[in-house]
Amino acid sequence: MSWDLQPQIDDWRAQDLWRELRLVESTQGPVVKVDGKEMVNFSSNDYLGLADSEVLKQAMQEGVDFYGAGSGASRLVCGTLRPHRDLEDALAFFKRTEAALTFSSGYATAMGTIPALMGQGDTIILDKLCHASLVDASRLSGATIRVFPHNHLGKLEKLLQTATGRVLIVTESIFSMDGDRCPLVEIVALKERHGAWLMLDEAHAVGVIGPQGRGLAAELGLEGQVELQMGTLSKAIGLSGGYLAASRQVIDWLINRARSFVYSTAPPPAVAHAALVGICEILQGKDGDTRRGRLWKNLALLKSDPLPTSAIVPWIIGDEQKAMDISSQLREAGLLIPAIRYPTVARGSARLRVTCTAGHSEAQIRRLLAELAKVGLGESAAPAEA
Repeated sequence: MSWDLQPQIDDWRAQDLWRELRLVESTQGPVVKVDGKEMVNFSSNDYLGLADSEVLKQAMQEGVDFYGAGSGASRLVCGTLRPHRDLEDALAFFKRTEAALTFSSGYATAMGTIPALMGQGDTIILDKLCHASLVDASRLSGATIRVFPHNHLGKLEKLLQTATGRVLIVTESIFSMDGDRCPLVEIVALKERHGAWLMLDEAHAVGVIGPQGRGLAAELGLEGQVELQMGTLSKAIGLSGGYLAASRQVIDWLINRARSFVYSTAPPPAVAHAALVGICEILQGKDGDTRRGRLWKNLALLKSDPLPTSAIVPWIIGDEQKAMDISSQLREAGLLIPAIRYPTVARGSARLRVTCTAGHSEAQIRRLLAELAKVGLGESAAPAEA
């Protein structure tokens, strides 16, 4: 087999699937500077506008002053620094679980957790639209993988009836490309009826949904019925890293068996210190409530019929080239909204994935609506259906 990748590169370019990195020459925020041009940013997952928060920047500096720049080694080799332990205690309290464990990223959380708990003879049942990290981790586990159509409870129940070994249902509270919610009440009822466990990825819900932004499980009063609550520090919390909140027994097992934890240098302690401040002082305080209020007000302005159920509002284009062309037109108008294409979404379902934040102004939202209308994507152009 040839090691010349150019034919494959040319093929991807021909299919309008090639991607290139854009250089952002500013901090993350509602307005960013790209290629020397200021643009209103509707592509960020910084839902509460904390990435450039003065409080978090000060907390990060404090973390560097107190604990240094790096962690030295993995936590099992070099010991656990205080901010990592404090953050995990805060996460467990925040998510109402016995314990929590932090990882270097959300991807690493999935890759460590699922293979540590599942193996040959077990069954993992995934929603078809689960994030790539959940799919990759399930494949790595060696367990039998079954997939049900997106949010299809009937198919999920049929798969539960024939599953063998330990059975784990894996889904997301908010799906990252469609912005819709999983039917969590019904899924919990099914998993309890069939003796399965549930892993719920709350990456796009934490900070945005539920009391104090604790997520969909908290909003529905189901925190105690979800065995594995996965999340990230890189979206509404404005930093980086991932976590798994669960029972003390599960967390102790992961400390010993989750390879992405055992064999990775711990994240910088300053990040953990800043995340602790973000969760305890912002998300669970008045500032968090204020930011969530602004976010939902912006979302109602962006789309009122029906109201969005998350901070993610996709406009489905379909054709990859057309999506690229519309994204380019919006960029010329000073709006940063990249086209999302295969393999991130299915072929023929290319889209503009608009994300709102608490930091956007009413004028910026109205400007977005005006430019969308110019390219034929007014509110009648219907975002993705759940």
